[in-house]
Amino acid sequence: MKKDNLILEKTFDFALSIIELYKITTEQKEYVLSKQILRSGTSIGANTEEAIAAHSRKDFAAKMIIASKEARETQYWLRLLQKSCLVKLEFTTQLNDIETIINIITAIVKTTQEKC
Repeated sequence: MKKDNLILEKTFDFALSIIELYKITTEQKEYVLSKQILRSGTSIGANTEEAIAAHSRKDFAAKMIIASKEARETQYWLRLLQKSCLVKLEFTTQLNDIETIINIITAIVKTTQEKC
């Protein structure tokens, strides 16, 4: 992974934190919402990686839009898990991280679409 690509670093680190969160939530016997968060939370980075290999600017924007949708879905699942009190965990760090990722991806998509 390139060291100077902020969004790749942030989405990879976020995916690692989501995997750790998944382990903790399943230890507390919460399986349904945690599985949703695992899927969408790790998908953000995967789509960002795919975008880097895009064959055109339009393809790049499409992959980043998917990453944005996955990030927003992850934010939803995190908020739902937090408010439902199904597990005894604090989600502030993950919610702050996903907000940052959403903002970065949104800026990338807007900039890319302006240049298309």
